[in-house]
Amino acid sequence: MCDTLVAMPTATADGSVLFAKNSDRPAGECQSIRTYPAADHAPDTALSCTYLDIPQAPRTHAVILSQIDWMWGAEMGANAEGVVIGNEAVWSRVQPGPAALLGMDLVRLGLERGDTAQHAAAVIIELLEEHGQGGACAENDPSFTYDNSFLIVDAGEAWVLETAGRNWVAERVNGGHRNISNRLSIRKNHDRRSVEVAATVDFAERFSASAPDPEPGSRELGVAELLRRHDGSITPETMMAILGDHESGICMHGAFETTASMVSRLHPDGTAEHWMTGASFPCRATFRRVEFPGRESGAELKQTKAGDRAARAVI
Repeated sequence: MCDTLVAMPTATADGSVLFAKNSDRPAGECQSIRTYPAADHAPDTALSCTYLDIPQAPRTHAVILSQIDWMWGAEMGANAEGVVIGNEAVWSRVQPGPAALLGMDLVRLGLERGDTAQHAAAVIIELLEEHGQGGACAENDPSFTYDNSFLIVDAGEAWVLETAGRNWVAERVNGGHRNISNRLSIRKNHDRRSVEVAATVDFAERFSASAPDPEPGSRELGVAELLRRHDGSITPETMMAILGDHESGICMHGAFETTASMVSRLHPDGTAEHWMTGASFPCRATFRRVEFPGRESGAELKQTKAGDRAARAVI
C-alpha cells in the first residue's frame, strides 16, 4: 500500500521536477538506505534477484535504494544518471504466476540499467516480458502477491507504467502533476503498450480486479487534491508535508504502515538532490539528505541533515 507522486516543472516553485513516495509495508518490517556503486560485469554473469536468477548487464549504474532488508529489490531509489523510480502494488484479473521478478526487483533493475526515465521504462518492460512477475511480497505471507505499477522520472520527463501479468501500458506525464496509488489508473490514455493490448483498450477497465475508478475518500484522490492545491508552487517541503498528511491517509499507521519515505528534486542541468527518512511515519520522521558516497558496495549511507523539515503546515 503505497503512494508515489511527481510534480513537473510547471507545477513546482523553481522549475525543477519533484518526485516523492511513501513505502507502506507490513508493520515492523525493516527498510534500509543502501548504496551500490557503478560496476562492470564479466560476460555470462548471473544475477540473483529475490526469487529468480537472470543474466547480469555488462555495466550497472551507481544507485541509492530504500531496500527492504529481506529483498534484493527496492521500494524506491535513484541512480547517478538522474533517474528515480517508485512502484505500487496493484491487483489485476490476471492469475498470479510462479515466483519470478518482484516489482521491487524491477525498480532496482531499472535504476541499475537505465540511463533516462524512458530507457529505465524500456528495461523494466523487457525484463517483465521475458521473465514475468510474481512471488510472495511479504516475508512471512506467501499469499501476499500482486502486480505492479511504476512512476519513472528524470529531469526531462516522467512515465507511469502499469502492468497486469506480462501485459503493460505506459502513459507519459505531460506537465502538471500525477500520482499513483494501489490501482490501475491508465484508461485509454496510454502512449505505449504491449503487443497484446490494443490501442483503443481501456486498460484499467479490462484488467482491474475491482472497479476501475478511485473510490471517494481514497488516498489517491486526497493526494491529487493536495497537489492541485499547491500547483505552481510545489517545493520539496510541500512533498514532505504531503507524505506526512493524515487527513488524506497517505501517512499510514496500523497493520500496514509507512515504513520509509523519499523525496527527490531533479534539476534541468542534471544535478539532483535526494532526501530519505529510512524510518517509519513521515509525519514525525526527519528527511535527511542522502548522497552517492564512496565505493563500499552495499554499505549504509551516512545521512546528513537537510535542515529542519517541520513543513507540515504548508498543506
